[in-house]
Amino acid sequence: MQTSPPLAARPAGPWTPALVVTLVAAGTILSTSMGVRQSLGLFLEPMARGAGVSAATFGFAMAIQNLAWGVGQPFMGALCDRFGGRIVVVAAAVLYCAGLALTAGGSHPGLYVGGGLLVGIAVAGTSHGVLVGIVSRLAAPAVRATAVSILAAVGSLGTFLVAPAAQALIDGWSWQAALVGLALLAAAMAAVAALFPRAGARGPSPADGPPVGARRAIADALANRTFVITTLAFFACGFQLIFIATHLPNFIGLCGLPPSVGAQAIALIGICNAVGTLGAGWLCQRWGNRNVLALIYLLRTTAIGVFFALPATIESTLIFAAAMGLLWLSVVPPVSGLINGLFGLANFGTLFGVMFLSHQVGAFLGAWLGGLSYQWSGSYATGWISLIVVGTLAALLQLTADSDRDGRLPAG
Repeated sequence: MQTSPPLAARPAGPWTPALVVTLVAAGTILSTSMGVRQSLGLFLEPMARGAGVSAATFGFAMAIQNLAWGVGQPFMGALCDRFGGRIVVVAAAVLYCAGLALTAGGSHPGLYVGGGLLVGIAVAGTSHGVLVGIVSRLAAPAVRATAVSILAAVGSLGTFLVAPAAQALIDGWSWQAALVGLALLAAAMAAVAALFPRAGARGPSPADGPPVGARRAIADALANRTFVITTLAFFACGFQLIFIATHLPNFIGLCGLPPSVGAQAIALIGICNAVGTLGAGWLCQRWGNRNVLALIYLLRTTAIGVFFALPATIESTLIFAAAMGLLWLSVVPPVSGLINGLFGLANFGTLFGVMFLSHQVGAFLGAWLGGLSYQWSGSYATGWISLIVVGTLAALLQLTADSDRDGRLPAG
């Protein structure tokens, strides 16, 4: 009679305990980091009343934050590639806490240095460039795309919880107390990072490409046409999303809607993003990363155009937030799939950081120019039109990249 082999002799499945624990920890950290960062737009109006912060000043601080995130991402990714993610996340959590505490002081320099520079660097160490690399290294190729999609989906849930909580603290206490609460929440990410594997731990797939230095990897990437095109198109993603995250609460306030609608919209973006990101990962394996990216840019731009053309009501705002949520972080599976397919995982953090720098240059301009357009004209119309133009160009540009449906650039 044939008997099953003893438990110890059975081959480990792709969903190993180490991968599951790491995925939970990474999802918690990403959810916290993104939830706090995407809730900062709620502080524009109360800081304008309480500390005399103008829309242009606040927008410029958020622009500094996004530029610091972009510039810091290749370095944080390279540190993670070399030393592991645990030490990177712990250091970033400390910076996050310090940056929010400085912002709570209410001064313009504190806003620029704290909410801008320090929070930007901290987000670079607690977001996708670092965390996707950590998870990807432990995941077998068969489940890598799924694991990355789950991480990106779970990472958006923090916005659903943090935004209403921050608004409740602002309404019940003060915006300063709300920022202190967010600072303590950011500091807790350091404790969660203890669940990450030690530096050098690898998953079951050693075929991540030949080990090369970061400089050589960047040079190879910049010589690759698909990488360059995807990097240029990624500019539009940052330009659109950070404009919305920073200025949507103030925009709908100008339209006569209560502040709670802004918090509800940001929370709805977070919860719908979980569904959209999982769907994007599924589509990437069937339609190809290039095609999914182009579709995301096109649908996102269409949603922006419709929202801008219609009167802003509670219903239209929440429908727009739901549509944007489905498309918010859905770029992560196809972008990570393109990088993995082209270059392997050996320098994933570094190369994702290089590509993400383009995203954050767009984010810098989206946050800053959005504030300037309102300050100069008293309207956000120029900003919304710019989002439509840039998004359309990105969709067309992405379609000129090489197709990966033939399997040369696998989704995972």
